[in-house]
Amino acid sequence: MRLPFSVRLPEKVPLKALAVLAGLAAAGTAGLAGLSWMPASASHPAAAEPAVKPARVVEIVYRQPKHPLVLAGTVVPRIESTLGFRVAGKIVSRAVDVGMAVKPGDLIAQLDPADYRLAVDNARAALASAEADYARAKADHERYIALRGSAAFMAQTYEQRQSLAATTLAHVEQARSQLTSAENNLAYTELRADAPGVVTAVQAEVGQVMAQGQGVVKVARTDELEILVGVPEHRLKLVREAQSPSFELWSDPEHRFAVRLRELSPSADPTTRTFPARFSVIQPPEFIGLGMTATLSFERSYVQPVAEVPLSAIFQRGTQPAVWVVDKQSGTVSLRPVTVARWRDDTAAISSGVSNGEIIATAGVHKLEPGQKVKPLLAAPQQQVSR
Repeated sequence: MRLPFSVRLPEKVPLKALAVLAGLAAAGTAGLAGLSWMPASASHPAAAEPAVKPARVVEIVYRQPKHPLVLAGTVVPRIESTLGFRVAGKIVSRAVDVGMAVKPGDLIAQLDPADYRLAVDNARAALASAEADYARAKADHERYIALRGSAAFMAQTYEQRQSLAATTLAHVEQARSQLTSAENNLAYTELRADAPGVVTAVQAEVGQVMAQGQGVVKVARTDELEILVGVPEHRLKLVREAQSPSFELWSDPEHRFAVRLRELSPSADPTTRTFPARFSVIQPPEFIGLGMTATLSFERSYVQPVAEVPLSAIFQRGTQPAVWVVDKQSGTVSLRPVTVARWRDDTAAISSGVSNGEIIATAGVHKLEPGQKVKPLLAAPQQQVSR
């Protein structure tokens, strides 16, 4: 029999002592066996249940999305004309300067009218002479008609006087037209505004001799204003299909006004490489002015509603995006594949895969496991910010 521990025995041991040692060994072996059969619950404490971790969540809300585009533009007139005299002459007065507002009929500049008054006087004298010739020819013609049937009446003479009367009448009409033209030229020595506007440039001074049609001032009409913007080439389709575009002035950012696309250039500007577009202001505000900075906003609604969620809520499983849906009753999470309509810098637009009103986890999605229980912490709704 082998003892569980080393004991050195004397060479001659009595049998009674050997029996005592054997009893002690058996008792030790039984004690060790009893210790080895103790239940595991007695050797290890009971495992605690896993703690419920808080999780930041957001509620799914499907909306008809907008795709905003903001472009900076400038208030410009639709028509900006260079006004000049219809006749040549020397400028004797100029009544406007740059920045002055003009109304229809306001005097802008005037030429020396002396020569044109003389032309009117000559035309009047020529008309009076022609009318006198016609009156004499008409009287001779009427007197000769009275001789019809007598021996003094000759058909050849009658035709001559009839022709002379018609010729002098034509001279009268010609002289009358020349007089009208001379009077018009005299009126053209005064340059007047034909529409409301603002003088944007002055190109002539008093004492300068002007040729016919040479520009004197440049007037921007204020009866029809537009917003001029440069459209990038990748935004042309959006601008063409924009619904209800509007603008706000930099000086008054709290109010928006409707505009309508009137013209979109087919070619890009060689300097900016953008396509100039002009938007007509439907109802201009009272404080709008030429050259003001305007901000245009374009919105286009998509047919399919989407739910905007933070980009951190997307869990990529292979090539299929998914989200962790939190059960409102039990608080457990489950992974569900979704369809993302479009991606942005910090959000993703989900078009299908989750229902309206469900909540999904938005933080720590890579540490969640199916069936894990969490405590939802609903984030505060973010206010819509127009961009």
